[in-house]
Amino acid sequence: MPVNRSKQRAPSKSPGTWKDWRWSLGNVLFVAPFMLLFSVFTLGPIFYSIYMSFFDWEILAKVHPFVGLGNYRDLMTDDLWWLSLRNTLYFAFLTAAGNTVFSLAVALGVDQPLIGRDIFRTVFYSPVVMSVAVMAIILGWMMNTQFGVVNYLLAWFGLPTVPWLSSSRMVIPSLSIATIWWTFGFPMLIYIAGLQNIPDTLYEAARIDGAGTWKLIRHITLPLLRPVIMFVAVTQLISHFKIFGQPYIMTEGGPGNTLMTYQLTAYRTSIQFQRLAQGLPYAILLYIIIYIVSFYLIKFWGRAQRRAAGY
Repeated sequence: MPVNRSKQRAPSKSPGTWKDWRWSLGNVLFVAPFMLLFSVFTLGPIFYSIYMSFFDWEILAKVHPFVGLGNYRDLMTDDLWWLSLRNTLYFAFLTAAGNTVFSLAVALGVDQPLIGRDIFRTVFYSPVVMSVAVMAIILGWMMNTQFGVVNYLLAWFGLPTVPWLSSSRMVIPSLSIATIWWTFGFPMLIYIAGLQNIPDTLYEAARIDGAGTWKLIRHITLPLLRPVIMFVAVTQLISHFKIFGQPYIMTEGGPGNTLMTYQLTAYRTSIQFQRLAQGLPYAILLYIIIYIVSFYLIKFWGRAQRRAAGY
């Protein structure tokens, strides 16, 4: 049967175009309040701080001379800046590694079919809800060299006491232990969620083949939890880079400057000493450092994932 091609089909509006546009507009309107507040209270201060860091900015001065990269040059030649950066890196990597391993061990324990398992989870998570001030005061008293309950218990058992917060060699590891106790509950919950996503059939099949507990953890649990472990490690490292409250409340940066972390040094420079022009580069360089470390950790994470998947 011949087909009549003389009539051209009129171009029609693709179905759903107006609906799609209206849907996109709705999404924009929902996001707009957040973006407005985020721009005013976050992006605006960030860009203005970058602008101010190129000037000799005194709070009460009417004229702010342009110094270019002078503030950054002064910062890079300051021994205290390098000391605070080294202390922060040491604390962040030590605490992130300890938290990643310790919270995984606790999660493996409370994921077992135990009586009162939910109670244990609640107890282990409860320190997370405390504010940093409460945690720092409590642990500062507990770790006091002369009157602390930790050294009292060590002496009661006949063990030598430890200068937890008064020794330059012990103060950062002590602060790391205190922070791990305070924060391990949150990564523990993340691990528990990851463990519950592992099919029980894998464990049952391995037990039939004679696998013990250690082999189950080594060959099933840890490989399948690798993405969760990397996520916890990255987020913990970023979080502990921004440490401020613990050293400020527990030791005020001492003994000496052995616990002068990056944020604490920036606070003292810009707020206590009112050297705003020198304090702003601290914050900007911290953002750059966190971004670089996060970028390479996430890149390493993605490479490990691709290697585990076989491509």
